[in-house]
Amino acid sequence: MPTRDTAPAHRPLPRARACLDALEHLIGGVGTATLALLALVVLLFTAALCVIGVGVPAAPAVLRGLRAVADRERARLSRWGQEIISPEPVPARVREALRHPDIRRELRWVLVHPTLGLAVGLIGWTLPFNAVRDLTFPLWWHLLPPDEAAGAGLGLWDVDGLGDALWIALLGVGWIVLALAVLPGMARLQAWPGRRLLVPDPSADLALRVAELTATRAAALDAHAAELRRIERSLHDGTQNRLVGVTVLLGAARRALARDPSAADAMLERAQDAAEQALAELRGVVRSILPPVLADRSLSDALAGLAATCPVPCSIDADLPGRCAASVEATAYFVAAEALTNIAKHSGARRATVTVRRRDDRLHLEIIDDGHGGAGERGGSGLAGIRRRTEAHDGTFMLTSPTGGPTTLHVSLPCGS
Repeated sequence: MPTRDTAPAHRPLPRARACLDALEHLIGGVGTATLALLALVVLLFTAALCVIGVGVPAAPAVLRGLRAVADRERARLSRWGQEIISPEPVPARVREALRHPDIRRELRWVLVHPTLGLAVGLIGWTLPFNAVRDLTFPLWWHLLPPDEAAGAGLGLWDVDGLGDALWIALLGVGWIVLALAVLPGMARLQAWPGRRLLVPDPSADLALRVAELTATRAAALDAHAAELRRIERSLHDGTQNRLVGVTVLLGAARRALARDPSAADAMLERAQDAAEQALAELRGVVRSILPPVLADRSLSDALAGLAATCPVPCSIDADLPGRCAASVEATAYFVAAEALTNIAKHSGARRATVTVRRRDDRLHLEIIDDGHGGAGERGGSGLAGIRRRTEAHDGTFMLTSPTGGPTTLHVSLPCGS
């Protein structure tokens, strides 16, 4: 999906997608708001018991439950924007826990989110519901009793015929316009308490970030070393052996030229075939480093080329408003190529789909197949290499592959502005 910086807000398709994303965000927010409301009730009940000295032993467990609910909200918000890392575990002692700044922020959040998040989410739900109800009203208005038909359309119309029902359908169009205008803002408003109160302490966040960067730097070095080993094996085991064979055949042909010209001609033909095979393998190695179509044209074209050569029927859904950095596109191409190879070898799938989108300065790559599932990073499937290469670019890797399928691989890479 085009980003806000590259796609005008008045274009209908990006706006509709943003509205659907916002609606999904609001629905998730209602879920966490409901959990937060339950946590708030338990917290207040435990606080009341602590006044009489009975609830103190249960207080640490209640605070850990609050942390679990807050982590659900952190995970939800991380899927829709900048990642929010969970802070350090809740201290075992109640006094230490209540003095901890992260616990205090979570307590403020659990007071705000059940009211604001639940109210905004429920209001957001009503907009598409009202739109569907009023747009379809001409199809079923005659089934209503007369007293109910008189109060239709927010009580503004007394429906006596099809003409009045069509006016109510026009009101449904207004609901759609209103939803397109306000749902993204409502989603941001619902997420505001979590974005403000559930972020960890800056010093803790910095320490976690340093540790994460150290790990990704090590992963980048490992991925680079693995790539060099792969290229070396390809050149040594394939191309080099072919060229050695060419040298041997040319030497034999040279010696046989004076004795038996016909045998020399056959040897030269074999040497030519071996040289062509070596050249083809060398071109394959070069393309595996950086495909020419990726440098000359675009990531979408490179993925279309992959789909054309994949043994499993594969469709490409790529909506990219511009180019990303060459290293990011090369990583996305590697991920797609390795994933499609795994699908062809191990999944037993009949069809695969590759979806590429750019949202909020991140490139999202999702690969889905209808195979038997059960994929994992063990067993030499190549998924561990995909994870290392993704994390080397400070990206995220998620794999969902239940037994029986389908398998979904999602990779997110930062691609800059």
